Amino acid sequence: MKVTIIGAAGMIGRKLAERIAASGQINGQSVDALTLVDVVTPEVAIDFTGKREAYAADLAQAGIASRVVADKPDVIVHLAAIVSGEAEADMAKGYRVNLDGTRALLEAIAAHEGYCPRVIYASSLAVFGAPFPDKIPDDYHLTPLTSYGAQKAMGEMLLNDYSRRGLLDGVGIRFPTICIRPGKPNKAASGFFSGILREPLNGQEAILPVDRDVRHWFASPRSAVGYIEHAATMDTAPLGAQRCMTMPGVSATVGDQIEALRAVAGDGAVALIRHEADATIANIVAGWPRDFDTARALEMGFRAENSFQEIIEIYLEDEMGQKTLNGA
Repeated sequence: MKVTIIGAAGMIGRKLAERIAASGQINGQSVDALTLVDVVTPEVAIDFTGKREAYAADLAQAGIASRVVADKPDVIVHLAAIVSGEAEADMAKGYRVNLDGTRALLEAIAAHEGYCPRVIYASSLAVFGAPFPDKIPDDYHLTPLTSYGAQKAMGEMLLNDYSRRGLLDGVGIRFPTICIRPGKPNKAASGFFSGILREPLNGQEAILPVDRDVRHWFASPRSAVGYIEHAATMDTAPLGAQRCMTMPGVSATVGDQIEALRAVAGDGAVALIRHEADATIANIVAGWPRDFDTARALEMGFRAENSFQEIIEIYLEDEMGQKTLNGA
């Protein structure tokens, strides 16, 4: 199997590539060629024993998408995107990367007659916007309230239509907010959800820009990679014409996050969180959904954590090499 990961320098792309390199497989199926693409050359999975190619490219530039699909990969994972906060701040850049780049990829695939790869598209909860029911079903109409959400919703519609026409075999994954993200903060409006945990777990102060009663939908990076692995080999026939699904996750308030942090790391870690209101972030987050009915994704075999404490414990194990934190 040939696998291409677009956006391979990002957190989820890196972790997926490393999992493939370590096992030589994706969800039990052998991978003999791995191509990694991003706007910077991905320096990951260098120990992959099959054919490995990594290069820097901008999918929205003319001719790049054709290069990406020239060797006809069996599975294409499309993770490349401008994140929510940046897409709102720079409208033109967001549409260029999140919409134009996606359409260029699908058109490049369609140009190869008889070629029908599995395309895994990274979508977002931002395709939904208030007002919405307390628990959003998988078939709820798309009501984005940000440019990022609109761009992802357009990508979902493209994926559905190109799949309906038999030009590709698409699976759209609406990722929960992935938490706890390792490394430095990015420009996503949701970044504080990780920051208020990651920084205190590493002995650093964190800024909380919203109130403790803000509720959201979460999963760990481990689950994020698992979604993609499962999507790469699953039977897509039961999806029918609607190829995009909200992934299982944990619904939790900021207060729930903080109490889970207290249970794992103690009062000292919680004391490092400082509330400093940010109206811009609060306004963006206020329009985001909070809880979901993910029965469809569960029936299709996708899985995630059952509690926020479990999400924190996964971060300790995967990123800090610890089962527990001293002092908790």
